[in-house]
Amino acid sequence: QIVGYAFSDRIDTCLALNALNMALRRRKPHPGLIFHSDRGVQYAANAYRQRLLDLHFRQSMSRKGDPYDNAVAENFFSCLKCECVHLRHFSSRKLAMMDIFAYIEAFYNPVRPHSSIGWRSPDAFATSLSEHSVA
Repeated sequence: QIVGYAFSDRIDTCLALNALNMALRRRKPHPGLIFHSDRGVQYAANAYRQRLLDLHFRQSMSRKGDPYDNAVAENFFSCLKCECVHLRHFSSRKLAMMDIFAYIEAFYNPVRPHSSIGWRSPDAFATSLSEHSVA
């Protein structure tokens, strides 16, 4: 389930922090959470690492040159490109952002089935986890 994302002209620490802040507003995770990412400079930046420390999150990074360590994120971006971005020509950045927003919020999270979670959508799977933890 995609819980945090952001848009920018540049891949930088500010972009990563904006996505993290969106996820924090949506989920309100507890201290001790393991935050996993690739080895992008935005995640290795002092400001980002400090934010995770302030939240009492543990940072985990993929091994160098091993995309399989972050397979879920790699798969999402592959789906986004194949099912949304590469199917259209966007006349503006704003239209591209609106389409990507709709893809995530109206299709990927609530509808798109995934074999790894029993052909359920990410939202349905997350709901089943929260119901299970309450029961």
